[in-house]
Amino acid sequence: MIRIYDSDKMAIDEIIDRGETKTSAEIEKIVSDVIATVRRDKDEALRAYTKKFDKADLESFEVTQEEIEEAFASVDKKFLEVLEKAKENIAEFHKRQVRNNFTINESSGVILGQKIIPIEKVGVYVPGGTAPLPSTVLMTVIPAVIAGVTEIVMATPPNSEGKVNPVILAAAKIAGVTKIFKMGGAQAIAALAYGTESIPCVDKIVGPGNAFVAEAKKQVYGKVGIDMIAGPSDICVVADGTNDPAVVAADMLSQAEHDKLAAAVLITDSRELAENVQAEIEKQIAQLPREEIARVSIDNNGKIIVASSIEKAIEISNAVAPEHLEICVDNPFDYLNMVKNAGSVFLGKYCPEPLGDYFAGPNHTLPTNGTARFSSPLSVDDYIKKTAFTYYTADALKNVSADVAYFARQEQLEAHARSAEARG
Repeated sequence: MIRIYDSDKMAIDEIIDRGETKTSAEIEKIVSDVIATVRRDKDEALRAYTKKFDKADLESFEVTQEEIEEAFASVDKKFLEVLEKAKENIAEFHKRQVRNNFTINESSGVILGQKIIPIEKVGVYVPGGTAPLPSTVLMTVIPAVIAGVTEIVMATPPNSEGKVNPVILAAAKIAGVTKIFKMGGAQAIAALAYGTESIPCVDKIVGPGNAFVAEAKKQVYGKVGIDMIAGPSDICVVADGTNDPAVVAADMLSQAEHDKLAAAVLITDSRELAENVQAEIEKQIAQLPREEIARVSIDNNGKIIVASSIEKAIEISNAVAPEHLEICVDNPFDYLNMVKNAGSVFLGKYCPEPLGDYFAGPNHTLPTNGTARFSSPLSVDDYIKKTAFTYYTADALKNVSADVAYFARQEQLEAHARSAEARG
């Protein structure tokens, strides 16, 4: 049963500590060995790992156009319509994130500027796991398309028959994936980072995954870029006493069913709501198809904190820095400016977190494990580079060369100084 806390300090410590042990030394060693093997044996290693972990014996890793079209035709037409609507919402939101080049043209013979350049090749990892995640396809691919990425390579594990879930392929076709490969786990991350005979190496890897995928992304960082090290999902619901406990419980369980390590937290100014939500979670959890997963999540990581006020609840939430934050009050915009640390904020009593997972538009690939203190949701910015440029005329350089040389000599870099002075 989920525990009710009157002391927020103990609860916050337990929530934060949950993320500190998710990657063990054993996982690090396993992933390191996988990466080394893929680098050495390439396709041969991928085949062996796919057979071992996915029980699939593959001759070719790339999903053919025929397979994509066959999958697309097999998916329920209503779901395709919903995917298209979600695509429109996601695209509309992310188009607003596009950055523009700028130039500063000074009259003194100096031109400065910044040029926005799309990353050329991006690898998108889409987990197989216990449920297909077409939403992840949309959320990772659509911003890349908007940014202007020319090659978007998707990796996703096959089933034992060597096939990819049709809804994943349908979402990939709708979103604009360039190539799709049947591979999962740390071996897929290694292949995307270093390339094999069949798999092109990419410049950046994005997308969530299990602890092995997260560790692999961590280990290949530097060879390629990554979006973030994603951990288990979490939600923090800030709710006053006017809320329906059944609704609050449902929102908390929407994240608890993700993963046994997921965390669902309620912070409320109402002891009565806290106790009613506690009871409602027990009632609802027994009715879930993923009851076993949700039960472990709730019992181990679920928290209900009773705060003195909604303002205090927001303060506690900022300490937690949740991936998802729901502010369930009648006037949520009164509290929005108080939020300092949250991946994505859902305002009001009619804005459940799953709106963000699938449909509303803002990205659902979010910082977890308290990293919202210093990082942001996946965005168009993750698929671009910013390059600065500088131009000086001869007279403009002459006006500042002595200052540049003086500065260089303060750092004891004589060659720098002489370079500044070399043009006379």
